[in-house]
Amino acid sequence: MGTPVPDHPMFFLKPATSLLLGGGEILLPPESNRVEVETELAAILGREGRAVTESEAMGHVAGYAVFFDITARDLQAAARKEGSPWTASKGFDTFAPVSEPVHAGRVGDPHHLSIRLRVNGIVRQDSNTEEMVFGIPRLIADASRIMTLEAGDILATGTPAGVWPIAPGDVLEAEIPSVGRLRCTVVTRKR
Repeated sequence: MGTPVPDHPMFFLKPATSLLLGGGEILLPPESNRVEVETELAAILGREGRAVTESEAMGHVAGYAVFFDITARDLQAAARKEGSPWTASKGFDTFAPVSEPVHAGRVGDPHHLSIRLRVNGIVRQDSNTEEMVFGIPRLIADASRIMTLEAGDILATGTPAGVWPIAPGDVLEAEIPSVGRLRCTVVTRKR
């Protein structure tokens, strides 16, 4: 996205109301003029952890899912400029679609999986989790130094490459082999 690669992970939280389990309709808010999608691998945590080491981290992962990180990019840019948090740009209802999780044992190495996003049938993201800036053990270790992680937490790992603007009427379809598929449609929120 044209910014320097950070030397440590940056974290933000999405509220439970942003979850869209199994796909469905992403509601575009009237407060934003530019909403974008990033396809990510999500690690589903199976047990609590505080100050987890990188060597222990993968033992906390129970499963994986396909995840869309939806962002009101114009609101995020304004928040960055002000030095404000990104919560508003990332936390709208339906801004965290996630597929049904699969057991971690069915996935193999989560750091070598292809990620593909199609928008209206056209490939818009075609990358691999090996391109992620930070691996899952580092993400879990760093996050668990900030807050206690709980069973059931969804840790979106960041997109390896590919951010795409979305508009009403778009159909988003993502796939990560051995993890699953996620399909959403985009509509304008009425209220």
